[in-house]
Amino acid sequence: MTADPNLIEFYGTECKHCNEMMPLVERLESELGKELTKLEVWHNQQNLQKLEQCDQGRCGGVPFFFNKKTGKFICGSTTYDKLKAWAQG
Repeated sequence: MTADPNLIEFYGTECKHCNEMMPLVERLESELGKELTKLEVWHNQQNLQKLEQCDQGRCGGVPFFFNKKTGKFICGSTTYDKLKAWAQG
């Protein structure tokens, strides 16, 4: 599977909510046949800057899901159905 540059998940390694989303993200990747681009922001300054560019002050935390193609985003934990709708545009 190749990472989709349009579907980005910003996360923190020790983030409880990010870790809770992992099974839903894995299920989504399996069903869609493509990987989300995952960027860790708590220990990577460059990824944090990318998060700030995409977030534009709307959420201010992780997990943060951003669809570059549609501009749609999800702040925090969500349901599988909402995550799938976000990924499909």
